[in-house]
Amino acid sequence: MRNSKTTLWDAAEHLETTEDMVAYLETALEDGDPALISAVLGDLARAKGMTEIAEKTGLGRTSLYKALSPEGHPEFETVLKVINALGLKLKAVELKS
Repeated sequence: MRNSKTTLWDAAEHLETTEDMVAYLETALEDGDPALISAVLGDLARAKGMTEIAEKTGLGRTSLYKALSPEGHPEFETVLKVINALGLKLKAVELKS
């Protein structure tokens, strides 16, 4: 039997374009799970560069890592700052019944 080495898959390493980031965030928003949305924002921020996002938001890197983890509970203001720093915006659409 061969020994296999596995590594954790990191979404941030695969988010190369703005279109990738938008699709990833839209999927999380459609799911509606706040923990998932926080984690996805964390992946997006890491893909873009956490230092850059921290500078643009005026927040500390450490606090961003913590807030944007699956266990984090970011304030809505933080969520909006991060989305803006990513060059994205939230858009409301009507739910179809």
